[in-house]
Amino acid sequence: MECLIKQATVHYVEHGAGVPLVALHGAGVDHREIEAAMEAIVPRDGYRRIYPDLPGMGHSTSDGLTSNNDVVDLLGDFIERVAGGPALVLGHSYGAYLARGVAARRPDVVLGLALICPLAEQSTDVPAPTVVRQDHNAYDDLAPEDRPGFEEYFVVRTRATARRYRDRVVPCTALADELAPGRIFAGWAIDVGQDPFSPASLIVAGRQDSTVGYTDAVQLLDRYPQAGLAVIEGAGHALLHEQPDLVAVLVADWLDRASPSGR
Repeated sequence: MECLIKQATVHYVEHGAGVPLVALHGAGVDHREIEAAMEAIVPRDGYRRIYPDLPGMGHSTSDGLTSNNDVVDLLGDFIERVAGGPALVLGHSYGAYLARGVAARRPDVVLGLALICPLAEQSTDVPAPTVVRQDHNAYDDLAPEDRPGFEEYFVVRTRATARRYRDRVVPCTALADELAPGRIFAGWAIDVGQDPFSPASLIVAGRQDSTVGYTDAVQLLDRYPQAGLAVIEGAGHALLHEQPDLVAVLVADWLDRASPSGR
């Protein structure tokens, strides 16, 4: 499906009916990565799961967008139009940074906020790359050309996580517009506001995340007074794929707290 917001076309898919949940993927991929992760853990009944391609990624265009704040404004309009009202908003990495901007600039369209491995304007105290687990058969089902990307993204390297990378991540990298992110990222800083965001929230970080670290995520607690916080040992930036069972429990709790009438 497609939605025209000003000059940009937003491609998205959705599943189910009920409370709208908009999930935002990270940079350099498309909606399919976070769709695969969320569809495995979000209850099928009672939630309308909406997965847009971010501008310049997947099948979404970036016409008229010159900064991340432009993307935030577009997403606020997208949620209002497609969800038809306030929605739960979840983001991973770059998607979490955008989600913070939407919550600050358009709190009227955000029922609750979940930030998974949130990227920030500038990450601090990022740990050095490490490997939590390396199985001897981790690469049995992985093409040789996909091994460097897998090793850069995953700290838990098993046959199962390699398959998740092959099936959920690799296909999502093929459609990215090479020029659009550079133009948009030139205006990197997002207006995330100064006031606390009161609706139910969730902040999850990987202890071994060498992309964004975890200390910045912990420091967000004061900005989100109704947030649950988890720093997960044995996970990096690919937390959604490395610790799906733990993420499922945390997301389920957030959904119960954030959904109308406390589903």
